[in-house]
Amino acid sequence: MPLRETLARVDADLAAGRIPVARQRLRGLVSSFPHDLALRRRLAEVYRLCGDAAETGRWMYLEENRNADEIAAFEARYGSPGWRMKALAWQGPEAEAATSFAEGQLVAVRAACAEELGHPVDWDAPASYRDDLGGECEAPSEPWTVGGVLAGAGCLVAALVFLAIWVNGLVSLFD
Repeated sequence: MPLRETLARVDADLAAGRIPVARQRLRGLVSSFPHDLALRRRLAEVYRLCGDAAETGRWMYLEENRNADEIAAFEARYGSPGWRMKALAWQGPEAEAATSFAEGQLVAVRAACAEELGHPVDWDAPASYRDDLGGECEAPSEPWTVGGVLAGAGCLVAALVFLAIWVNGLVSLFD
C-alpha cells in the first residue's frame, strides 16, 4: 500500500479511536521508511496519546525538539546502547539521517555500544551488537507502574469502543 494511502488510513483510524491499529500501521511505515523522521514523530504522537513516555521517547530520540522526560523514560527502559540500537530500528549509515542532530544521536548510540562491547558495531548487522542484548529477542521489561497500567487500560477501552461500534453497525445491517 502506498505511503499516502497508509497515512490516510492512519488518520481515519485515529479519528475513529482505533489507536492500536493506527500505531501498528505507523510501526510498519517506520520499518519500511526508517529514515523518515516525520513518520517517527507521528508514531511518537500516537504513543503519547496512550501515555507511554518510554515509547514516545524512543520514536522522538532523533528529534532535537523533544521532551527530556520522555527521552529519560526511553533510556531507562532500554538501558544499554545495544538495546537502544535495536529499539531505534535504524538502517544504513548515520549520514543518511535527515538532520545533523539525528545523525549525531545515531553516531553516539553506535559509538557507546561499540565501546561497551569492545568491537565495532553496525546498524545493518544486528549480530554485531546482539552481544549486548543477552541473547533475548524481546525488549527489556520493567515493573508495572500506575501510569503504564492506566495507559494500557486507555488503549484497551479505545479498542473496545471501536469493537462495540463495529458490532453495532454489523447488527444494524441485519435488522
